[in-house]
Amino acid sequence: MLIKGIQKVTLLDYPGKIACTLFTGGCNFRCPFCQNASLVTHVDDEKLDEEEVLDFLKSRIGKLDAVCISGGEPCLQKDLKEFCLKIKQMGFLIKLDTNGYFPEKIKELLDEKVLDYIAMDIKNCPEKYALTAGVKIDLEKIKESVKLIQTSGIRHEFRTTVVQEFHTVQDIALIASWIAPSSLYLQQFKDSGDLIQEGLHAVSLDALNHMRDEALQKNESVFLRGV
Repeated sequence: MLIKGIQKVTLLDYPGKIACTLFTGGCNFRCPFCQNASLVTHVDDEKLDEEEVLDFLKSRIGKLDAVCISGGEPCLQKDLKEFCLKIKQMGFLIKLDTNGYFPEKIKELLDEKVLDYIAMDIKNCPEKYALTAGVKIDLEKIKESVKLIQTSGIRHEFRTTVVQEFHTVQDIALIASWIAPSSLYLQQFKDSGDLIQEGLHAVSLDALNHMRDEALQKNESVFLRGV
């Protein structure tokens, strides 16, 4: 596993649980507003030793409830399943953050029953997906992952980071309709200082609330996060 970073304690990444978050390196997308750009563009920089990470997790048995695996895009890691099994054997819940472009890997993890929670980023409505992801994509892979997650029987959510330059009220309504009745979390863009493209802006809180109100007409489970 290419592990680039660790947040040793978080109360936010796995709702309702005390968790730590592991950040994997590399991503197949180039979303201009990516807030972890160094994980995408500096893959060959220093990484954490996998055994040391596992030893840390062993030391937190009974203190942490869960481990969140984020990125970058974790599904790029060839040994993701094996790594998850090691964590699962310690008794931790596992949450996967993914862009959803590898439905076959998601299916494998679901079949192995190593995941307890999946959060999938929905970059935009289908018509603007490639523009927002920053690369040419096969949208059918995204759609397949949405269906897999919705029928997985485990806790899940979909989330969209709202950026003024990429999202309109109509876009958000289309996303909400697409993934209904699953929950959609609208996350306000924040400039982390580690972006792929500079000069992007958050929408105002009033605009974000308006987007949510319009999206609620298509899906009863639309929420704001990070505001």
